[in-house]
Order: sequence, then structure tokens, then C-alpha cells
Amino acid sequence: QVPMVESGGGLVQAGESLRLSCEASEGAFSNRIMGWFRRAPGKEREFVAAINANGDTAWYVDSAKGRFTISRDNAKNTVSLQMNNLKVEDTAVYFCASKIRSGWYYSDSTYEYWGQGTQVAVSS
Repeated sequence: QVPMVESGGGLVQAGESLRLSCEASEGAFSNRIMGWFRRAPGKEREFVAAINANGDTAWYVDSAKGRFTISRDNAKNTVSLQMNNLKVEDTAVYFCASKIRSGWYYSDSTYEYWGQGTQVAVSS
């Protein structure tokens, strides 16, 4: 069973919005920190946002603050990333991931489960 599946990617123009969703299995979601990462062409994967298991604390990379919002629905085992005012530099494959231990939420090596990614392309 695939632990998590992302959806919602696409091609948009700069300034537009997209909402990414990630549906996870119970084991990959329950009581876990959920995160979003991205890999831009020619670059390493980088942290975008994360949210704690209760959904009351979130962390963001500086470039996402004020534009992106991460949220989760614990009844549906889903985590979402609302992305507003998209920029060309947001173009990347976006991955959701989960981890059980707190801390180091920005470090991809601490996440145990990963989705396969969804492509976001922003044109100027």
C-alpha cells in the first residue's frame, strides 16, 4: 500500500493559487508531523512547511510565509498546502512526508514516509 498520495499540482500563471492535497494511510498519518517538501529542477529537495499532529502548530520556510498555508484533517488522514500568489521560483515537484519524532521538522532525513510527488509549474 502506498503510504501517501499527493494531488492538486498543475500549471498556473504567476500570482495564481493552487491547493495541494495529500491523502495518507492511517499508519503514515496518525500522530505524526506532516510536512511538505519540494524539489526544483537542478536543485536539492527543500523544506516548505510542516504541521504538528494536533494541527495547532505549523512551520514554514521563509519564502512561503504569508503565501502558503498548511492544514490537516485528522478525520480524513489528509494534509493540504494552500499556495497563494505563486511565483516562478515555486516551480517544483512537491512531496508530502510524515515523521513521528518532534523537532528537526525542516530536515528531510528525519521523515519516514514519503509520497511520490506532484508537479507544480508556475509560468511568468
